[in-house]
Amino acid sequence: MSRWRAVFAATAVLALGGCADLGYYWQSASGHLALMRAARPVPEWLHDPKASEALKAKLELAQRIRRFAVAELGLPDNPSYKAYADLHRPAAIWNVVAAPAHSLTLKTWCFPVAGCVGYRGYYDEAAARAEAAALSAQGLETVAYPVPAYSTLGWMNWAGGDPLLSTFIGYPEGELARIVFHELAHQVLYVAGDTTFNESFATAVERIGGARWLQTQASETARLEYAQFDGRRQQFRALTARTRQVLKDIYASKEAQAQDWAAVDAQKKAAMEDFRQRYAAMRAAWSGPRQGAYDGWVARANNALFGAQAAYDELVPGFEALFEREGRDWPRFYAAVKRLAALPKDERMAALRPGAVAAPAAREPIEEPQHPSRQGVPGA
Repeated sequence: MSRWRAVFAATAVLALGGCADLGYYWQSASGHLALMRAARPVPEWLHDPKASEALKAKLELAQRIRRFAVAELGLPDNPSYKAYADLHRPAAIWNVVAAPAHSLTLKTWCFPVAGCVGYRGYYDEAAARAEAAALSAQGLETVAYPVPAYSTLGWMNWAGGDPLLSTFIGYPEGELARIVFHELAHQVLYVAGDTTFNESFATAVERIGGARWLQTQASETARLEYAQFDGRRQQFRALTARTRQVLKDIYASKEAQAQDWAAVDAQKKAAMEDFRQRYAAMRAAWSGPRQGAYDGWVARANNALFGAQAAYDELVPGFEALFEREGRDWPRFYAAVKRLAALPKDERMAALRPGAVAAPAAREPIEEPQHPSRQGVPGA
């Protein structure tokens, strides 16, 4: 393997969680290399007569978002998101997640640099589904879900950085801003082996930054479009959070402790039926082309999918409260997060639990759209 390909291989391992065998290592390396080869600087696309005007408008918008990320959010000023790649497929990668039948704790894969992570990424959907099927045969609940973007954590900035991708460039303005902010946040800080801390931090940055973008940069049309989009998402997240807690309680119940699995399975079945009934009622109140946006998520819902979603939600309120405590000052906030990251895992998790980081009462709330309800990852 050439030195060039070795570097790309190492980067793919960092981005996707590593490899446990040569075949997985090779698909990670070759998949990321193909993605990088497809990328061209945004100015080339803007001057390409074959590129559509709609794409050019989105790329120009993405460059304004990129500049805002540096100037207003203190995110890294580097080559990432200044090139674009058309992947000719619906996802950048497909992640495989798995969990036991009576737990929301994800199976983890451990690697020298990335640490232990609760997912395994594949550039080929069929390979991801084959891995999920193999894990299912071992008695685990599994899902292979599409991921629109991933971060190489800044390791590939010397080679052009992470490009904008066809898998998310068409998102509504507010959501496009949020995904760029989220992935750049991973370049600010990444803690090996702590997916929940990493993803909750990046989600907090995207939420706070996205609200600021909409408030100060977006048109009224874009704000209204996003309000409907995000309103439904927040409703769905509230429903899934409720169901996660119900499932956690079932798996910690006296029946579970007594290993009365028939009783546990009956409670679990009832909880899942209640989840789907509540979703059906929620969906019936929606209208428009995205009415069924979460149908696939609900159809696939299992312990693995609920467990994976928790990583993106669980500590977000703690990070938002920390942002308030640091006076909404981005450099101070990032410095405080880095101090937390240096603590043992149990201590940093405890510091971000509800009530552990109190926000100043006199400050106005973070500006989120004033509607209760992301295609986010994984699917919500």
